[in-house]
Parts: sequence; structure tokens; C-alpha cells
Amino acid sequence: MNTTSPTDALNRERDFSNLFNILSEQSKDDKTEEVNLHPQTMCPAFGGLRVITRIDGAQVCMATDKGCMYGLTFVTHFYAAKKSIVSPELMSQQLSSGTMITDIRHTLEEIAKDKSIRLIPVVSLCVAETAGIAEELLPKKVGNAEVVLVRIPAYLIKSHPEAKDIAIEALLKRFAQTPTSERKKSVAIIGEIFPLDAMMIGQVLERIGVESVITLPSQQLDDYKDAGSVECAVVLHPFYERVEEFFRARGVKVVGSNPVGVNATYKWIKDIGDALGLDETITEQVAQEEKTKIKAVIDAKKMKGTVIVAGYEGNEFPLVRLLLEAGVNVPYASTSIAHTELGEGDHKLLTMLGTELRYRKTLEEDRRAVLKYKPDLVVGTTSLDSYVKELGIPAVYYTNIISSRPIYFAQGASVMLDLIQSLVQKRDAFEKMKRFFEG
Repeated sequence: MNTTSPTDALNRERDFSNLFNILSEQSKDDKTEEVNLHPQTMCPAFGGLRVITRIDGAQVCMATDKGCMYGLTFVTHFYAAKKSIVSPELMSQQLSSGTMITDIRHTLEEIAKDKSIRLIPVVSLCVAETAGIAEELLPKKVGNAEVVLVRIPAYLIKSHPEAKDIAIEALLKRFAQTPTSERKKSVAIIGEIFPLDAMMIGQVLERIGVESVITLPSQQLDDYKDAGSVECAVVLHPFYERVEEFFRARGVKVVGSNPVGVNATYKWIKDIGDALGLDETITEQVAQEEKTKIKAVIDAKKMKGTVIVAGYEGNEFPLVRLLLEAGVNVPYASTSIAHTELGEGDHKLLTMLGTELRYRKTLEEDRRAVLKYKPDLVVGTTSLDSYVKELGIPAVYYTNIISSRPIYFAQGASVMLDLIQSLVQKRDAFEKMKRFFEG
């Protein structure tokens, strides 16, 4: 039998401590910072919960352990829908005894006693997925509630946007009705957008002849059902790859990109008109009108300055496109998602215009970019922003500041460019604060 002396244990602990200190010091060295030690994202399940907990009449049953239950309950209340999560207790005793499915079924029955519950998403996280959930052993319906399994373990999903994609795909596969006939001139808009942007999209599409618009993710379960009969799916954000494939597999035409900037807006309107076979003259007229409006806004709001954009979902790149059109220097932009086919248009354009793009980025890469390019403003993640402000550079959180405002069409361009201009002008104030606290 091998034994370890106290001296050996102490030496091993000291060696580990020395190694950790070396790596930590290396991560602090701005010139040689190549070790990525920081956690890069929250649990990706957050993205899926954000979608499904907001559905009216939905009550999540989360198959997980107590630790994940605690953390995700917090973010669900704070960010998503102010709803609690119900969960069977999946700890070592339940997993080793093989009662997990029975415990989940019992929890579903308890939830379904509330007659107002129409949907019970069973969210399967790392612990449950490792133990193995057999979907065929779960009921499809309990009482008045439909049951849907949503598999979003963190060890398979790299970012929370991709969990949104998985959640919406699961709902569509279950509820999108196979139509007896396709609803002509109908569109499904895919992407979480500011309410005013949704209204503007509806108004513009109505002008070119679109008769029905559904926006997903939606609070209404019926919208997921009606999505099965649309003629065209318009995917605004580049991470909805599974949703795009779902519609393509059903023979639904898919249009990507979004109405941000001059040429992109014109092309976006034209592509939707072509996909639906709408009147070409009317579509061209509306597309030219919107293009002219946005060009007038951008021409009136030209600005100088260097901005870095770093976010999570890939929908940061249209902002970069708008800023470049307005004359801003954007040398670097990053996102947590992978390079997707849906984002290929922005990738080609932005790289051609000289912006360095990073996919699956790390905090350390973003920090190195800040030191390299010395921007006047950073639109980034919370962890990056705190670092940037310590350097005396203005910084704002993309999700709370940019996503909470319109960005589409001329009205969105006007709001966004005014915001960026006001933030860039705060550079002197931030440097003054930095000098004050250093003194």
C-alpha cells in the first residue's frame, strides 16, 4: 500500500502554489498575457431559461443538482421572468439508486396540479445528462400541460446564445404544426429585439405586402404553433443555426442579416420581397425609401473616434457595421459564438473594412485588444468594462445599454449614433477621474 508522508504532501502543495503564482503573474503581464485563467461566461443554460420561462403558462422543471438550481433560480428571477423553478432533488442518492426518471415524473405531476400551467419544459443540465435522461420515458402531457425536454448541459454548449437556439428548436419541433397549406406572405422573425424595432419591422414589411408576422422567441405558445405554416423565416441573429435548419428542412425560405446600415437595410427588404414573391416595384420603392432615410441620418451624424465592441451573441457585429458607416474606427470586435454561415456576410464586410474579428473570444483577448488599440470607448461585457474603466476609458455593457435601445432602420440608427457620440465624448471625464483616484 502506497502512503504519502506529510513532508511529501507539503512539498506537492508548495509546488502547486508556485505554479499557480507563476501563471497568475503571467496573466497580469500585459505583454505576455497568453494564459486565459478567467471564467469566460455564465452557465449557458441561462440563455435557454431566458426563452422558455417567459412563455405564458410555462413552469420549468429543472433536472439538476442543488448548486445549479440555486444559481439559475437567481438569474431566472432577475433576468428572465420573475418565476421560480421547480426541481426534483437530484443528488448522489437519487442518481445512484436509479430513481431519476421516477422523481422527474412525480415532479411533473405536482406541477400539473396547477390547471393554469400549459407547458412544462424539462430542462436537463449537466448532472441529469451525464446520468442519462431517456426522453421516451417522460410523458408528452400531464394534465393540461404539454411536456417538452430541453437538453442544455454546459459541457456541450459553449455560450448562452446557443442554448437559446436549442430551446427554440425544441419548442418548434414539438409544436410547429405541419400545415395543410402554407400561409402566403407570412414571416417568422427570429431574434430577441427591442420592442420598437419589432414595431418598425412590422410596419416596413406591411408596406411591401407581408400579411402576417410572428416574432420568436415569443411569450405566446401559439406563436410556436403558427410558425409551422410561415412562408419565410427571417433570422436576425447569427447563432440561430438549429432554428434555421429546422425551417430549411421544412422547405421554408430563409433570409438572414438585419436592417442596420444603408446597404444592408436595402438588401434585407429586397431579399424578403424576393423570398415571398412580392410586387417588385413596391418592394424596390420601400427599400429605396428606407435606404435614403438611413443615409440621411448617418450623413448628419458622422463622427470620429476609436471604439472596440466585445459581446456574447454575434449581434454586436451589425453595430460595428453601423459605426463604420458613420466614420468611426472599429479596429477590433469579438463575440462568444462561433463563426457561422448566418454571420458570413458581416464577417466578409467587416474584415474587408479592416476590423479584426474574434470568435469564441476570451476576456484576455479583449483586454489585449484594449491595450493595443487604446480606444475612446469600449462597448463590452461586464468583466471587460470594469477593467477598461480602471484605465480611464469609457465603457458600457452591450446587453444593458445597446440591446435596450432600437438599432434598426433610420430611427434606430439615429438613437444609436447619438448614444455612441455621447459616450465617446466622456473620455476626458474618465481620464480626469482616473487621475483623481490615482492622486
